[in-house]
Amino acid sequence: MTKRQIICLACTAVVVASGLGAAAPSAHAATHVVRPGESIQKAVDAAKSGDTIFIAPGTYRESVLVTKSNLTLRGAGRTTVLKPAATTATATATAATTVPAAGRSAAVNACASAGNGICVTGTADKDVGNVTIRSLTLSGYKKNGIWATETDRLTVRNVTSEKNGTWGIAQQQSTRAVFRDNIARDNGDAGIFIANTVEREGGAVDTKKAVIAGNRMSGNRIGATIRRVRNLTVHSNDMTANCAGVFVVGDESEPGAGDMTIRANKIYKNNKSCPATNRLPAIQGSGIVLTGAETTTVRNNLILDNVGVSPLSGGVVLFQSFVGASNDDNEIRNNRVRGNSPYDLVNKGTGTGNQFVGNSCQVSEPTGMC
Repeated sequence: MTKRQIICLACTAVVVASGLGAAAPSAHAATHVVRPGESIQKAVDAAKSGDTIFIAPGTYRESVLVTKSNLTLRGAGRTTVLKPAATTATATATAATTVPAAGRSAAVNACASAGNGICVTGTADKDVGNVTIRSLTLSGYKKNGIWATETDRLTVRNVTSEKNGTWGIAQQQSTRAVFRDNIARDNGDAGIFIANTVEREGGAVDTKKAVIAGNRMSGNRIGATIRRVRNLTVHSNDMTANCAGVFVVGDESEPGAGDMTIRANKIYKNNKSCPATNRLPAIQGSGIVLTGAETTTVRNNLILDNVGVSPLSGGVVLFQSFVGASNDDNEIRNNRVRGNSPYDLVNKGTGTGNQFVGNSCQVSEPTGMC
């Protein structure tokens, strides 16, 4: 070994020993254990950046607000269950006793009174970053199981969110989220929902490569709704028994919704019937619907036996939005689209530049796309 090699090895040893060659863990990282009868919120309030709140098996009747970055909420799997507080009075009392008096009890109570299970909330000036929620169940909340706003790098994994009034797992005005290996079932609207904002119109938000992957969505109004956002991937999900599998929704605002990839999903028998709303007609038998989307790729999906009589029924449906925005420059490629009714592939509206290439299908509107 040369003298130069010996010197290099010595330098490497010093770097490894000092911890400079890898990200060092936080010096004060701790695990807070919450057991049945104890408050999850109290543990969150006591936690510092880098800490984990471990929620032991049991049922917890509360809503939880997270406003700190770099926290992990981790349950023991499906045996860790969060449900709404028994009464509004109970929720208010819990908030008052578990949160410091410096104005935060009102925010916690707002999360509960809005009907949400876990809220991760930043501000317009400062996102809440690197929060992880995993391995637990949220059930029966009036509005959403998980609600996030102004967040960055939120991770939701191995969570079951079921029987909530609106959305199972939802976020707005947020970036780089990862929603992976979750179950979202029997929710009033979408199992998983990502939007720019739910309170006003506006151009699509760049999600900076958010990911929705490996989830199972069933029994919802819509499996996954992607509304007025850009730059994300929806892949390897299983969607069945919803009224519709995937909705990509845009409008006339700029920048437009789209610039995303929907690939390798299994979307089948989404034949539940849902009545019309003030936004959409009745929905039944829709696999993937693009309405007001641009430069979106739909490829290598298995889309089978989605059957209905709605204007939005069919395997892959390009439908002009109800505010007049067209679908433009989308690519529908190499999908297996079979047994859908009235059509496997549908291209309606005045959009331009849309391509249907290499799909295995039987019937289309207009004809000739199969």
